[in-house]
Amino acid sequence: MHHMFKDHQRGEKRGFLSLENKNCRRLELRRGHPCSWGLCSQALMASLAGSLLPGSDRSGVETSECVQGGVSDLQEEGKNAINSPMSPALADVHPEDTQLEENEERTMIDPTSKEDPKFKELVKVLLDWINDVLVEERIIVKQLEEDLYDGQVLQKLLEKLAGCKLNVAEVTQSEIGQKQKLQTVLEAVHDLLRPRGWALRWSVDSIHGKNLVAILHLLVSLAMHFRAPIRLPEHVTVQVVVVRKREGLLHSSHISEELTTTTEMMMGRFERDAFDTLFDHAPDKLSVVKKSLITFVNKHLNKLNLEVTELETQFADGVYLVLLMGLLEDYFVPLHNFYLTPESFDQKVHNVSFAFELMLDGGLKKPKARPEDVVNLDLKSTLRVLYNLFTKYKNVE
Repeated sequence: MHHMFKDHQRGEKRGFLSLENKNCRRLELRRGHPCSWGLCSQALMASLAGSLLPGSDRSGVETSECVQGGVSDLQEEGKNAINSPMSPALADVHPEDTQLEENEERTMIDPTSKEDPKFKELVKVLLDWINDVLVEERIIVKQLEEDLYDGQVLQKLLEKLAGCKLNVAEVTQSEIGQKQKLQTVLEAVHDLLRPRGWALRWSVDSIHGKNLVAILHLLVSLAMHFRAPIRLPEHVTVQVVVVRKREGLLHSSHISEELTTTTEMMMGRFERDAFDTLFDHAPDKLSVVKKSLITFVNKHLNKLNLEVTELETQFADGVYLVLLMGLLEDYFVPLHNFYLTPESFDQKVHNVSFAFELMLDGGLKKPKARPEDVVNLDLKSTLRVLYNLFTKYKNVE
């Protein structure tokens, strides 16, 4: 079923629908035009102050008059505006979205934080997760803040994750309608998360205002609650610029915002064990433990002419785990029970889950790690699984 998004439909990727940023299209300046850059910069700073520059309407961007006269002046003023102390927070904000009333406050991520590899990884992981969940809805999300602000995608995402149907209009174009939909969606989210006692660091206004920090907080909480089969990067912190208008002038300040903590904390596993201590306080001993475990697994896998050199990657598809359990318990594992050459994420999760079942059958306790953690190359999870095997089977020849 195709979900029609008015003004958003595009014919690409085998009929998948991609949500487009209407504001971007509306504000887009002709590439390569000699005065586009200067006018955009000036309009940005002027709009933030609550008024447009005299005589600088958008139609001027397309006219030949722009090329003459004050082009160099406009460009110079634009450069000065972008290079001003406040500009790092404002450089990529749309003019229409930044008209502040007296004492009104707006927050945005400092561009330097947006370039942080961990931040980029977090955004990509969440984007891929959303698109995987919504693949049957034929929706492709490309930009979190532009595609989630109106509540349409968040509605579909929550319905899919929670297995419920929300009583909201399918398509809403007006701001009031969008906020009403968001209110309904976020109330449903709050009902799910409230028993956990988590701080809810978003609101209807912040999501609809395309506040990326608020949207990321919401998505991380949903991923944690529904135990998403993804690995969120740990300790992602961003610098947030807070801009407030006082007495007609803009004032900015910086605060740090923590988006993720540790995998154990985020996924609800609060008990610490020897591996937490090892990772946190004795990384030099970590290599000794890894070598011991490699020696242990190779002692058995060598019987099948297999050898492990990298614990982080070679157990991620579950094949070696399944074969290792067969060797340790001295039985042959039928090949139709697992994927010998898994290709997809789901096939790898199946293999690791099957290996966990074999461990339970062998009298081991249920592993603390999730199959998804092992598939996602989480070293600590893989070490925990292998150490449990080592503890029981270290004397097996």
